[in-house]
Amino acid sequence: MQQIIDYIMNNWVAWIFAGAWAVSKINFRKLRKRLETEEKKNIAIANGVQAMLRDAIINNYNKYKDRGYIPIYARESVKKIYEAYEGLGGNDVAHDLYEKMRHWDTDPDDREEDHNHE
Repeated sequence: MQQIIDYIMNNWVAWIFAGAWAVSKINFRKLRKRLETEEKKNIAIANGVQAMLRDAIINNYNKYKDRGYIPIYARESVKKIYEAYEGLGGNDVAHDLYEKMRHWDTDPDDREEDHNHE
């Protein structure tokens, strides 16, 4: 029995470090799993927001295409929407629609003058 007590007394620091290492490894695994779950959620949220921004760009395009012009306030709004969309990695049909809207007239009177000069 004395040998066991002597062994424990001589090696208690090593046992504490071994226990601490085991606990930290378990905690690290839990943390890694939690981070992976959060990353998946963040990707899903980003994809959802990107889809809503794309939808807003498409809706604005359809709304103002029929009018033949886009008011300046709407064009500025679409610009901000597009910048956020692009920041989330958006790079498809919404890009083409935004590029078209950027060049539309902002005043219906300008649109009429352009048609009268043709």
